[in-house]
Amino acid sequence: MASAARLDLDGNPIEPMTICMIGAGGFIGSHLCEKLMAETPHTVLAVDVYSDKIKHLLDAAEGQEAARRPWGGRIQFHRLNIKNDSRLEGLIKMSDLTINLAAICTPADYNTRPLDTIFSNFIDALPVVKYCSENNKRVIHFSTCEVYGKTIGSFLPNDHPLRKEPEFFVLKEDVSPCIFGPIEKQRWSYACAKQLIERLIYAEGAENGLEFTIVRPFNWIGPRMDFIPGIDGPSEGVPRVLACFSNNLLRREPLKLVDGGQSQRTFVYIKDAIEAVLLMIENPARANGHIFNVGNPNNEVTVKQLAEIMTQVYSNVSGEPALEVPTIDVSSKDFYGEGYDDSDKRIPDMTIINKQLGWNPKTSLWDLLDSTLTYQHKTYAEAIRRSIAKPAASH
Repeated sequence: MASAARLDLDGNPIEPMTICMIGAGGFIGSHLCEKLMAETPHTVLAVDVYSDKIKHLLDAAEGQEAARRPWGGRIQFHRLNIKNDSRLEGLIKMSDLTINLAAICTPADYNTRPLDTIFSNFIDALPVVKYCSENNKRVIHFSTCEVYGKTIGSFLPNDHPLRKEPEFFVLKEDVSPCIFGPIEKQRWSYACAKQLIERLIYAEGAENGLEFTIVRPFNWIGPRMDFIPGIDGPSEGVPRVLACFSNNLLRREPLKLVDGGQSQRTFVYIKDAIEAVLLMIENPARANGHIFNVGNPNNEVTVKQLAEIMTQVYSNVSGEPALEVPTIDVSSKDFYGEGYDDSDKRIPDMTIINKQLGWNPKTSLWDLLDSTLTYQHKTYAEAIRRSIAKPAASH
C-alpha cells in the first residue's frame, strides 16, 4: 500500500489527488497508470476509446481481486472520444489534475492524413484546455520534440564547422526557434498543430492564470509502444521507426532505411521518462509554467546505427542469426508518400528539467532495446509465424 508519508522535492507531504488522464489506454498512458497505481495513493479517471493496454489494471480493480491489489478501485475507465462527448468537462471538474496524452503521432499519417492530424492535435485539444482554464484545474499537456522542427545547423553547408557546435543543434525549451519546412511539405502538419496548442496553453497561463506543464517527449521507447502491423494494428499501417524495425526483425525482413538512415535521434526508456512525469505531477510548485524536454542525449544514434544495434540485440534475444542483408535503402517518397520532410537531429538540452525536478535518465540504449525487443519477441513472434504460415496452409 502506498505510504501517506510520501514527500515532494521540497519536503511537503504529497496529498492524494484525482487525475483525469486522457489517452490513458495508449503506450505512455498505460505505463503512467501502472506507476500511479503501484507507487502512489492517487486515483485515475482513465479516458480513452481503447483499454487493451490497461486491461490488467482494470480487471484487478474490480471484484474480489481488488481487495488484494495495492490500488484497489483507484482506477476507473471512461470510454469516450474527447472530440464529441459532453462528459469530458464533468470528468475534468471531478479531478485535481488533467493529463492530456491524446494525439495522432505516427509520421506516416502526417502527410497522408494531414487534416486528421491537425484536428487531433489542435482542434480536439481545445476543449481540454478550455475546461481546465474555466474550472481552475491544472493541466499537464503532452506535446512533442517535433515542435523544434529543423535545427539551425541544418541550414549550413554539410562541411561547415559550426554544424558541430552544440548551440546549432542542441534543442533548448526557452531558446531554440521552431523551424518548419514549406507548407507543401505536409509532414509538418503535426509539429505545427502541436506548437499552436502549446502557444494557446501558454497564453491561457499568461492571461487567465491556467496552471500548466508542457512535456516534449524525445522518442520514448519500451514495451507496448506503437503497434505491429497486421497483428495488433492495421495491416497497411506504418508505425514509428523503432516499431517499424521491430516488425521487420520479427518477420525476418531487411530493415528499411529511409533516405539512408542518416537522421540522428535520441531514445529514452519509458520507465525513466515516467519517473520524470511523476515528478511533474507531484511537484506542481516546481513544474507549473514550465516546458520540459524529456529525453536521453546520451542515447544518440543515427537511424542507420539504430538498425544495426537492434539487429544485434534481436539476434541475442531470439537466438536467430541476423540476415545476410540486414538493411535496405528506400526513399522517403516511396516509404511515406509525397510531401514528406524531416529534421536532421533531435538532441534535447536537459538543463531545465534537471534544475527544476532533479531528473536524469538512467537506461542505456542497449538495455532499453533489450527490454523492448524481449517483450516484442515474447508477445508477437508466435502470432507473426502463424500469420506468415496461413497462406501456405490454405493451398
